[in-house]
Amino acid sequence: MIWEMRAAKGLGVAFATIALVVACGGGDNKGGIVKTATAPGGSKDPSKWPADDKSMCDWRNKPELEVSETIGPGSIRPNVRRVYRTFGEGDARHKVLACREIDTNLDGIKDVVRTFNQRGEAVHEEADRDYDGKVDVWLNFVDGRLAEEDVDSNHDGKPDIWKFYVNGQLQRIRRDRNFDGKPDVWEIYSKGRLERVGMDETYDGHVDRWDRDEQLKYEADSAERKAREQMGEIADAGASSSSSSSSSSSSSTSSSSSSDAGAPKGVKATTPKKK
Repeated sequence: MIWEMRAAKGLGVAFATIALVVACGGGDNKGGIVKTATAPGGSKDPSKWPADDKSMCDWRNKPELEVSETIGPGSIRPNVRRVYRTFGEGDARHKVLACREIDTNLDGIKDVVRTFNQRGEAVHEEADRDYDGKVDVWLNFVDGRLAEEDVDSNHDGKPDIWKFYVNGQLQRIRRDRNFDGKPDVWEIYSKGRLERVGMDETYDGHVDRWDRDEQLKYEADSAERKAREQMGEIADAGASSSSSSSSSSSSSTSSSSSSDAGAPKGVKATTPKKK
């Protein structure tokens, strides 16, 4: 089951990679046409792109916003839209990116949108990664860094995979296998590697068993054993040093006692000076 979870994780990464490659103009791109699925109403012929590109940014009829259209790599018509909002007054007046949307598969329909806060940091992103006209991925950011990724794998419009990140690293994943809106698989990651998986076989909301990655467990046990051995060596070295110090102190005391043996009680023996 662990390896099945890894395969599912790899599939999610593959989807993300495909979207990134397309957005950057990679892949089989001849004459500005990328061989990917086409969203409903879209066209791979740029001359037939629809007038309504299904904008995902809220900018229409808002004169206070500034809109910029640009041509991304691999496209021959504008496929990237940026919406800016102005903040402040006088010398403090400045323009900040508020929303950005992209047509990544070049079919005339926007399929990725990201919103930003007043500091220009990413806040939220939505994407249609399979180009069926429906959002299937939701990203949430904290301080501009990815914190959560929710994925709809069965195309019902609701997430059934929830991924959580800390400082940019994947920490855990929850999965809903029976699509009832509640997780029944819990994956725990350590340094980006799958550590253990909790399974709810009865779908009652509680983990019935935990499976661990045996290789990771072996490495952790080996590291713990080595640490204990090192601690034991340090303890032995400390005990030996203490014993040696105690022996030296005992010898010194014996010598002193021998010198004082012939002296009257309360008087320390001295060696007469030579005349």
